[in-house]
Amino acid sequence: MSDQVISIVGLVLVFAIATFSSVHMGALAIVAAFVVGTAFVGESADDIFGGFPGDLFVVLVGVTFLFAIAKNNGTVDWMVQRATRAVGGRIALIPWVMFLVTAVLTASGAVVPAAVGIIAPIGLGFCVRYRINPVLMGLLIINGASAGGFSPISIFGSITNGVVSRNDLPGSPLLLFLCSFLFNVVLSIAVFFLFGGRGLLGRRAEQEGGESPVSGRDGDDGDLVTVGASAKGGDSLGGDSGSGTGTESGSGGTAPSAGKGTAPAPVLAPVGSGTGGGVAEPDEDLRLDGTRVLTLLGLVSLVVGSLFFDLDVGLMALTVSVVLTLVSPSTAKGAVDRCAWSTVLLVCGIVTFVSMMERIGTIDFLGDSVAAINAPLLGAVLICLIGAVVSAFASTTGILGALIPLAVPFLQDGHVGAVGLIIALAISSSVVDSSPFSTSGALVVASAPEEQRDTVFRRLMVWGFSMVAIAPPLTWLFFVVPGWL
Repeated sequence: MSDQVISIVGLVLVFAIATFSSVHMGALAIVAAFVVGTAFVGESADDIFGGFPGDLFVVLVGVTFLFAIAKNNGTVDWMVQRATRAVGGRIALIPWVMFLVTAVLTASGAVVPAAVGIIAPIGLGFCVRYRINPVLMGLLIINGASAGGFSPISIFGSITNGVVSRNDLPGSPLLLFLCSFLFNVVLSIAVFFLFGGRGLLGRRAEQEGGESPVSGRDGDDGDLVTVGASAKGGDSLGGDSGSGTGTESGSGGTAPSAGKGTAPAPVLAPVGSGTGGGVAEPDEDLRLDGTRVLTLLGLVSLVVGSLFFDLDVGLMALTVSVVLTLVSPSTAKGAVDRCAWSTVLLVCGIVTFVSMMERIGTIDFLGDSVAAINAPLLGAVLICLIGAVVSAFASTTGILGALIPLAVPFLQDGHVGAVGLIIALAISSSVVDSSPFSTSGALVVASAPEEQRDTVFRRLMVWGFSMVAIAPPLTWLFFVVPGWL
């Protein structure tokens, strides 16, 4: 049995064992990389550690650490309050604002994970306060990043158009951008109604102040949204399910009843109360103080640095976090503990194993197997499928640069339209970034409320793998088979 086949079997076993046992998938993946790498492939420990995604580790830790501090000092609540007022208090528009802001960032040149890392903690901050499904918010942010990701000046667009140009293939940068944007808009509309968006229509923020922000059904879709519910709720693709009922809790705040299957939610306390919670009362008009101004300047520097100076968002986030800790040590209390360590281990473990697969040529093996197929249309859909599968676990940027050259034999004989296949491959490889094993999906999981992270992770995994199965044949049928591009 070849090394490539062994590595594929190893990845399948990692998922199977972690699914049907209590073993942490990230730890299991690192062990699998160690066993397969040393026993079958002949790699050293240094080789295996070389595949550990240090940059991704720093991004996940840095961003979650920074926004934990921003939550403690009330900056996140201030931004939530101001953004809500900007859309006239229409709660249904809030996820779409996050979609557009993220799309503008990536279309302007921001790296997709950087844009998601900046916007996801802000967007997920709305979910707790206004009973928005965090999966809905997270997917619209990820889709927004993908929608703007293929503009002619974006990272994805530049890579794709550059590979096309170097291989002397016909291309259309504007059509690539428009098709990707429209596909993600349509996909987001479906996400909006699948994950409880219908229940947000007609709701206004000013009406939420007199309601319990803990539990309730989202309109007519029957999706029960419970803030502070256990992450062991249902796993359906619809909204959250749980069994808590809201009860009055003291003066001004609300909290869920600690019924069976729910975990006690944090009691709402005024910002700066010294409790470390930093969650504002529903009717509190937050003001900017020195710490919040400094935090906002740090967040702005994060955007400017990633957009215009190509600085690493993880290192910048850690830098801002250290500065804020030095200036106001009390606001950093407990922030390190709230970093998404379980998510960090899970994602980094999987990426470590996939990196080993790339080093030993498993990805090239799959690509060469496809290239040997004499049926161009079948080969085209298989290339899109490989792009989707690998991108769900690894770098979309790397996949775009590696798989487009594999499609050259199909494109040069004229049986498959070059522009159509490139668009199909680009979309198939990017919409799966919603997988929690990709950087964007992992950032959304890490930014979700702690008690809901397991549920968000499972639902993003189901959705991401659904995109792996749906996006390649759908884009193939629309952009490749008709031959109109």
